Amino acid sequence: MNDVLVAGASVVAAMGNSVDEMWPKLCAGSSAIKPIDRFQTDRLEHHEGACVEGLTLEPGKNMICDLMSGALNRIKPLPHGTAIIWTGIKGDVQFLENKAEGRAGTALYLAKHYREWVCNSLGVPDKGIEVNAACASSTVGLALGAQMISEERCSSVLVCGADIVSRFIFTGFSSLRGLSPTKCRPFDKERDGLCLGDGAAAILLVNRDETKRLNLQPLARLTGWGISNDANHITGPAKDGRGLINSIRSALKQSGLVPDEVEAFCAHGTGTSYNDAMELTAIESVFGQRRFPLFSVKGAIGHTLGAAGAIEAAISVRSLAEKKTPPTTGLITPEERAEGRASGKEQAFPGNTILTSNSGFGGCNAALIFERM
Repeated sequence: MNDVLVAGASVVAAMGNSVDEMWPKLCAGSSAIKPIDRFQTDRLEHHEGACVEGLTLEPGKNMICDLMSGALNRIKPLPHGTAIIWTGIKGDVQFLENKAEGRAGTALYLAKHYREWVCNSLGVPDKGIEVNAACASSTVGLALGAQMISEERCSSVLVCGADIVSRFIFTGFSSLRGLSPTKCRPFDKERDGLCLGDGAAAILLVNRDETKRLNLQPLARLTGWGISNDANHITGPAKDGRGLINSIRSALKQSGLVPDEVEAFCAHGTGTSYNDAMELTAIESVFGQRRFPLFSVKGAIGHTLGAAGAIEAAISVRSLAEKKTPPTTGLITPEERAEGRASGKEQAFPGNTILTSNSGFGGCNAALIFERM
């Protein structure tokens, strides 16, 4: 089986247009969450999100493409024949909102159209797949891309996706009472919900031969991946964490690591009561009472939906290089099971291995393990 290497990682979020720009702000505990002016929220109980400045609704423009372009521009050029995996999950909402409000709008874009647009933008053959696994989409996409490379079905895969804070999504989460009326604070005793954010990411995976042929300098190895579904509820995670447990154990088995060798964990960490509790249950099931750095970036950049896993993968790879994890922005008083794990401050770790996972509606769970080169 071929090694899977991360040859490039490009992200755009409300906190910055690259990991380089975002990293010092993340480490300082900053937050890009602020009042939304993209649409009216006065009839709702929630009014904040992490929106990219300058990304506005304009007739004839597709906001997903505008957002994604920023990430794609910094990932060029791609190896010839790179397969594209598209993982954005809500690309159609702008079309629907324009229709509903009688505005001139963009042409209808489905997931297939976004993948084709990426291929055209990058000048690569039209081959690849689209993945919709809710908020675990880009994590699942990275797992599938890694599997394709390890099985020698292709030598390079670009996993990309973008989602925006739209009125449709915002009001949907509001109706589920999932949004925080105060601020997003993952793993805190007083957590009361999530905040949404704009986000786009493009992660280039290649095999080792491709790095030598093109003289690429890989950032990390993707050595383990796992996907599962707990089939519990359309929106609620299984309280026993069985889906996440299975995906983490699959990733460990794939990587050949034992639980004690995982040094840090970039969690889904939405700040909702049920998600964070489920993740802590899964952590205790796999890792026992061992304390090691656990963090979430959603209090800093919001929940970026389909792009969340790829953005967090890029941040995890940077954490390996820096040998530290950023603070969990918004966290003040960790709940009991998070004590000694999650922190509102930076945490040092050896920088050899890091686990990242995401969970989504419909019971989707996926986990990835990155290791230092």
